[in-house]
Amino acid sequence: MVRHIVSQGLSRRDMTTAIVVSPMLTAAGVSTARAQGAPLDVAQLSRTLVFGSRQEIVDAVGALTTRGEPDVAAAMILALRYRRRETRALSHGLKTLTGHDASGWFDWMVWQEANPQVAPHYSFAAVKREVLGRLDPEFLRFLPNQDTLDSMKIRLEEITWGGVEVDGIPSLDNPKHVSVADAHYLLDDDLVFGVEIAGDARAYPLRIMGWHEMFNEVIGGVPVALAYCTLCGAGILFETQVEGREKPFIFGSSGLLYRSNKLMFDRETDSLWNQFTGQPVVGPLVDSGITLKIRPVAITSWKRWRESHPDTKVLSLETGHARDYGSGVVYQAYFASDDLMFPAVVDQRRHKQKDYVFGIRDVGHSKAWPLEAFAEGAVINDAIGPRELVLIGDQATRTVRAYERRGRDFEAVAGDSDALKASDGIWRVGEEQLTGPDGTRLSRVPGHVAYWFAWNGYLGVESELYVAHRQ
Repeated sequence: MVRHIVSQGLSRRDMTTAIVVSPMLTAAGVSTARAQGAPLDVAQLSRTLVFGSRQEIVDAVGALTTRGEPDVAAAMILALRYRRRETRALSHGLKTLTGHDASGWFDWMVWQEANPQVAPHYSFAAVKREVLGRLDPEFLRFLPNQDTLDSMKIRLEEITWGGVEVDGIPSLDNPKHVSVADAHYLLDDDLVFGVEIAGDARAYPLRIMGWHEMFNEVIGGVPVALAYCTLCGAGILFETQVEGREKPFIFGSSGLLYRSNKLMFDRETDSLWNQFTGQPVVGPLVDSGITLKIRPVAITSWKRWRESHPDTKVLSLETGHARDYGSGVVYQAYFASDDLMFPAVVDQRRHKQKDYVFGIRDVGHSKAWPLEAFAEGAVINDAIGPRELVLIGDQATRTVRAYERRGRDFEAVAGDSDALKASDGIWRVGEEQLTGPDGTRLSRVPGHVAYWFAWNGYLGVESELYVAHRQ
């Protein structure tokens, strides 16, 4: 998300100085309260950590450290992001209260995620709301007040600003498309999100979607939204018509993050949704029981997609927004780096945090396949729980598709990437199914590509991980 700050005239420095300093509890006031043995106003002191002058912050840290309760750690960590000149005092206070030593906001946020038992003081919600409200008053549409705080499905202290305002990363709603012949701007090796529903094929170049991260439209008669979190490398296609609701959901980007994952919102209720799970996590829909249905989508090269889908529609450059849609422009530095831009706990014992995996969530089961397993177009016969699958892919273009196989073992057909061979003959590969020599069809199973840190950290359950058999 930080990449988009440049387009709005903000700099990285603005991210840490956008909070306006205002007079707070004075040093004399803190000293007087201590001398008189009066109870400290923790709410006022916590607010001072973010909005006070330098000396007021030092005094507030001292008073809260003397109090000795770690419930103010969340407020100190919040202050670390926006009051970097006071990093030394804030870090000392955190170390004293928690016994942990970290170097700055990023590392303290990781500590906070790993220590959910340290609950924030009740006053933290008001401080967090004020901070985000000063950055963009529209953020307050999404954030609960003290009365509704307990209904949240995620921790308020882990919601962070992504560097843009609400809709600062504008969604593409029913965008314009062009034909293959008119898609002159695309290069053969440009990657696209390829979608086909009921014969309606569409291509959405990542070089455009990286600037918008969301589209809402109808494909093949089905209302869908592609939620693309560039930070976690995942583009997930959701069906947006939910049983029992009159209209499909229309989604946008809130400008807020959770564990380096975008929080999207629906324009009907202003609920925040976890982009990775398709579930509402803050707001009116949190107890609705809604989980959006995932539809198949494939990342592949433009050359490969147009060869397989010559009648495809292609996202037009005429989006209504002024962006540099050149190849390799958006998020260039982030995609090339091994580092995360925003904090998240990462288990790197099996894979590096930004290794790509292809993941599937099925009833009661989840499993991920490292993209390196699909080097040179490998075909993998495997299963997720009791469900037998065949997966075909190409590591070079981040392409993986999964299908049911129902007892068959498949292998590649030399010189024909749109075919698979089984004991009963040649099967044709389609976007929605495999079709056998006798017309039998095996359904495609929806999954998506993501960075390892995202797949490993966002599901909330332990995922199985594919390990290639040694020869």
